[in-house]
Amino acid sequence: MKQIKIIGLGAGDINQLPLGVYRSLMDENKAVYVRTKDHPVISTLEQEGVMFYSFDSIYEKHDQFEAVYKEIVAFLIEKAKETDVVYAVPGHPLVAEKTVQLLIEKDREGVVSIEIAGGQSFLDSIFQALRIDPIEGFQLLDGTDLDRSSIQLRNHLIIGQVYDVFSASEVKLTLMDILPYDYPIKIVTAAGSSLECIKEMELHELDREMDLNNLTSVYVPPVREEKLLRKEFSQLRRIIAELRGPNGCPWDKKQTHESLRKYLLEESYELIEAINEGDIDHIIEELGDVLLQVMLHGQIGEDEGYFSIDDVIEGISDKMIRRHPHVFGEEQAESVDDVMKHWQNAKKKEAKKEKDSVLDGINQALPHLMQAHELQKKAAKVGFDWPDADGAWEKVKEEILEFDKEIKEASNEERIESEFGDVLFSLVNIARFYKVNPELAILQTNKKFIQRFSYIEERVKASGMEWSQMSLEELDGYWKEAKKKQR
Repeated sequence: MKQIKIIGLGAGDINQLPLGVYRSLMDENKAVYVRTKDHPVISTLEQEGVMFYSFDSIYEKHDQFEAVYKEIVAFLIEKAKETDVVYAVPGHPLVAEKTVQLLIEKDREGVVSIEIAGGQSFLDSIFQALRIDPIEGFQLLDGTDLDRSSIQLRNHLIIGQVYDVFSASEVKLTLMDILPYDYPIKIVTAAGSSLECIKEMELHELDREMDLNNLTSVYVPPVREEKLLRKEFSQLRRIIAELRGPNGCPWDKKQTHESLRKYLLEESYELIEAINEGDIDHIIEELGDVLLQVMLHGQIGEDEGYFSIDDVIEGISDKMIRRHPHVFGEEQAESVDDVMKHWQNAKKKEAKKEKDSVLDGINQALPHLMQAHELQKKAAKVGFDWPDADGAWEKVKEEILEFDKEIKEASNEERIESEFGDVLFSLVNIARFYKVNPELAILQTNKKFIQRFSYIEERVKASGMEWSQMSLEELDGYWKEAKKKQR
């Protein structure tokens, strides 16, 4: 097996080439392949007698870079079966060079033998051109695969592979999700070469720049303004930690898991109300209030030394992967029923101990309508259920008759209350058959009642009369008007 020697061509100035790299290029006994001839140093080296074989034609054959890189690697491996090969890439071989990473993988597998020689990275030239110190923290990201969640706004951010208007537009849209449209940025082209060019502009102007090429990078300065960092999870975490810190808020410092319970319930119901209203701004606000409760519990856990929000995130991430083997594993799921089977199977495997009863595991803190719903679902899973809704309807009628009987016989309050509970329980069973959530159903009915009654109040007030002066027929008329308006 012959060898592939990978060398870096630096930023574009021939004077920056290490002597060893220069000698490798001048070795007439070895064929020199270059990923692309679109690099400032190539023409200078050609004038000095170096003959290059480029892969530019492969770029024209494919729509995706991944296919280009794979074909280049396959070609080099095939050539290396016959003779030693020199493969030259822009900058440094180990900085933003996907073909080199693929060759390293093949080397590990024993498919080919590679040697990596030096070369000045384009980063060195960019740091010098922009006069920034990377020790302050910096990120290098790929403009063709820019993930918003990976961006760290507090660091110097350099985005490579911004080679045309389309890639620039994609980068711009991603950045504008987290930065103002007029945030100052710089476009750096051919840093370190005689063609070096730096342009300052506002973020929204990025894809209006026409002189973009494969030597272009985008520089985003670190965000210093605290308000712009408030979309970052880490910033929220810092705020909560400060609230419970030594110089924080007396109320927040006083809270415990137990004292916060009622607020979590309240905020959850307010979120449900916002969802029912279909008010996006209200949903955002209420989701924030629920998240605040989660963050406070996480900070309390960290303050007490038992757990942190990181443990919470890790736990739910692990659970979602375990319970979705049809997404993250080899299982298949063609329907919602298939998904639920996978979910239940995963839950069984996670169970810490065998349950003494089929009804074990139901959250006792649930609202009682929801608890009734869960009890009936559990019983139904082992076959204790009506075959269809007809039987459930007959049970409702039976329970209503029994309740009516207790009322007519003037039974004690406890028996009346018990029979009324049976009516509600049987109605919850009807809801289960028709896939209606009873808690949400009564919540919506309460909301309808509030809206309709508020309309009646407005009409009574507008009439100039007192409630006691209004007849039931008049009030019922207003009620019917309110119903029509809701429809």
